Amino acid sequence: MSDRLEAIVKRNAEIEEMLAQPDVISDVQLINRLAKERAVLQPVVIAHGRLARAAAALADARALSEDDDLDIAALAKSEIPEWAAVVGTLEEEIRTVLLPRDPNDEKNAIVEIRAGTGGEEAGLFAADLFRMYARYAQGQGWQVDVANTSESGQNGFKEIVFEVRGMGIYGQLKYETGVHRVQRVPATETQGRIHTSTATVAVLPEADEVEVDIKDGELRIDIFHSGGAGGQNVNKVATAVRLVHLPTGIMVTCQDERSQLKNKTKAMSVLRARLFERQLREAQEQTGAMRKAQVGTGERSEKVRTYNFPQDRLTDHRIGLTVHGLDGILAGEIDHIVGALRKAEQARLLQEAVA
Repeated sequence: MSDRLEAIVKRNAEIEEMLAQPDVISDVQLINRLAKERAVLQPVVIAHGRLARAAAALADARALSEDDDLDIAALAKSEIPEWAAVVGTLEEEIRTVLLPRDPNDEKNAIVEIRAGTGGEEAGLFAADLFRMYARYAQGQGWQVDVANTSESGQNGFKEIVFEVRGMGIYGQLKYETGVHRVQRVPATETQGRIHTSTATVAVLPEADEVEVDIKDGELRIDIFHSGGAGGQNVNKVATAVRLVHLPTGIMVTCQDERSQLKNKTKAMSVLRARLFERQLREAQEQTGAMRKAQVGTGERSEKVRTYNFPQDRLTDHRIGLTVHGLDGILAGEIDHIVGALRKAEQARLLQEAVA
């Protein structure tokens, strides 16, 4: 562990020097790449510094405990257990930050929400989930851009696809993938009966052109008039874009922007993310890397969470987490849930590392 820590500290120092160089400052893409790498290394560097200081304090206390001055020796002996506990805590923290990281964790994310079973209520629930994630993103300082929507009645969504941009987003949101279930009395229910509806959430890491190579002739591009809101522009100019990846049959539609170019750019981003996810899944299946023990398998068909309104309770079935306060949760207060899922995954990885 010591060698790896030193290598990380050295690399962080190299990045700091590079970011101060004029030729690097003028290269926006390089700056972004280095900044993201530094953001990953910083927690390790900070923890390493705290551990070094605590270890030095522990060594000093042990040395002074042998001092000829009995008062000094007694004081030093009383400090040894405290500093030993601090060192132990920091070593555990470092083991956690040194755990293998998903290389996609620092990427932006493409989030797709689709209404499942439950008719109109499922569409309303899909809209609730979108607002929950949008408000959570706003609280984190992230940017949300809607790529495509397919509305249902009563202000619901059959489908909504949106991009979330910022630092470390995929690592935060990836555990949201799966089937979300809601149990509540719909506004249209006159008998007060509780209905169960579902919506599926898929969180995909954003992929760039280097990671996903779409060859000439593999893509069909259809341009058509938007079917949604958009004023007079909808009737006069065809701005909606549909991309079809011919080898896989994957189809992406984007019509929420007034510009055909913006719609095409967003559609390409979603298409690359879907193709990248497909590549990752195939690679995992071939190498047997899919871990059954992990927090969520990443399968869209897996039931991950239930929102029970009569009991004001959210249950995450993967880690046995139960919390109350659905109004706050749907208002975007989900940081404690995201954190619990990340900690559960870290605990599993630590157990594997020890074993």
